[in-house]
Amino acid sequence: MTVTVERVPEAGTARRLVAGGFVSGGVLAVLAATAFTAQEAVPGIVIPGPLVEYGLPVLRVLLDLATVAVVGLSLLPKMLGFDDPERTEPVMRRARPMAVTFAWAWALLALLIIVFQTAELNPGLIPTPSMIAAYVDGVGAGQGMLFTAACALSYAGIGLLAVRYGEKVPAELRIVIAFFGLLPIPVTGHAVDSVWHDPVMISMELHVMGAAAWTGGLLTIILLVAADRELLARALPKFSRLATLALVLVSVSGLVTGLATMALTPGVELPGALLRGEYGPLVVAKVASVALLIPFAAHIRFRLLPHIAERRATAVVAWAAAEITVMGLAYGVAVALTTASLS
Repeated sequence: MTVTVERVPEAGTARRLVAGGFVSGGVLAVLAATAFTAQEAVPGIVIPGPLVEYGLPVLRVLLDLATVAVVGLSLLPKMLGFDDPERTEPVMRRARPMAVTFAWAWALLALLIIVFQTAELNPGLIPTPSMIAAYVDGVGAGQGMLFTAACALSYAGIGLLAVRYGEKVPAELRIVIAFFGLLPIPVTGHAVDSVWHDPVMISMELHVMGAAAWTGGLLTIILLVAADRELLARALPKFSRLATLALVLVSVSGLVTGLATMALTPGVELPGALLRGEYGPLVVAKVASVALLIPFAAHIRFRLLPHIAERRATAVVAWAAAEITVMGLAYGVAVALTTASLS
């Protein structure tokens, strides 16, 4: 049996547009937000140099983008299904090595972030192995990054087995490891010191996992599946249901986390704090970016999906590229929120 894959014209250009919009959106947003929250020099107090001040958030957003890619590529087998391997296997043969590559990038970025975090805590000094070890031993953020790096390396090992043996390595195992590696990441942000600490942390975890599934799933489908109308018609409806749940989860958990973090911080009064300082305006920007995603997601689901189900040509790549670029902006703002001052 010969499978004919219908190629979208300029598919390579479209893929570069989608990936470029995602990465550039995240990096530009975090640079702009970091400039907004940059520390002012105070006589007698040493602050981190520009390399650390701007390099650390850029590394953080690149880490987030790498985790998103790993999650999306891990979910791809479930979205494609397993009943037509002759058609889906060519796609998965590309996806599995990509997942391993992004897992290696995830691990490397996490370790680099530990070095930059050590430098941030010791301004004016070049981190030494003993300083880095002391930082990881004594600071929860360093321990969280080391744990997520270990999860990424574990994923890379399992992923290499999947490259060799295909779907004999369960997709569920890769999904669990990918999501498990996300859990320590919110620990590196603001912590609420109150009886509500655990609920707020759970909300953060759900927010991170929902955003990764939504963004990673859409990114993977557009980059690897959109060129084949038959596979797109199978995968996109499944993803659309997942994306709807993720949208609700991300919206509610993000709003609860941001407002609760502010409301439970001594000296911060709502709603006035939303328009003052550093943290409040960034929360507003994050909420606005998520709200902007709703019409893009609705258009794809309610206007384009029926045409895709009929295997007709659509502008889904262009709409998805716009949505993914906004997602990148949201990730950039989210990273800035982890270090923004609440007062």
